[in-house]
Amino acid sequence: MDFLDEEIENYALNHTTQENDLLKELNRQTHIQILQPRMLSGHLQGKVLSMFSNMINPKRVLEIGTYTGYSALSIAEGLPVDGEIITIDLNQELEPFTRSYFEKSDYNSKIKYLVGNALEVIPTLNETWDLVFIDADKENYCTYFDLVINQVRKGGFIIVDNVLWSGKVLHEATPNDMETKGIIAFNSKVHEDSRVENLLLPVRDGLMILRKL
Repeated sequence: MDFLDEEIENYALNHTTQENDLLKELNRQTHIQILQPRMLSGHLQGKVLSMFSNMINPKRVLEIGTYTGYSALSIAEGLPVDGEIITIDLNQELEPFTRSYFEKSDYNSKIKYLVGNALEVIPTLNETWDLVFIDADKENYCTYFDLVINQVRKGGFIIVDNVLWSGKVLHEATPNDMETKGIIAFNSKVHEDSRVENLLLPVRDGLMILRKL
């Protein structure tokens, strides 16, 4: 994910509003206690998500892939008084850690945290989404898009993480690399879908921004 020169990245971070104390603690404790901390959205991407959320001011948000909650807490910063984010994750072992940070947050009442298989949960949600953030198993990105696109309002947004996949998208995936295959297929699929306009931002590991037409 290290696409930027380290000095340039540090300059960007040093000229970006700092994390609040809770996110700073969550960032640190995720790196100390949790496996694969590179999955954390982190400071710069968290601020991007917060900024988008504040611009969109969404009432109904779906997040697919909670991990330790950094992205959900970042998105929650832009929710209106009556807004809610529903976030889904399959990993039951992370639930106590993640839920503890939601409970410490000022946004706890706006976060609905569901532990389960998103492929099974999403069809049960009778919602119209203003914003969807996808950051889960890469081989199912196309399926997640298909599950949510008809529930996203006209003018609503879908943001998808890891669409550059450490540069692996530039090369043909090996037969067993289902994650890279999934991301390449997703990027091609949404780029050709007339229902959305798309922007691939080279932020961190790549963010695909989709606006429903």
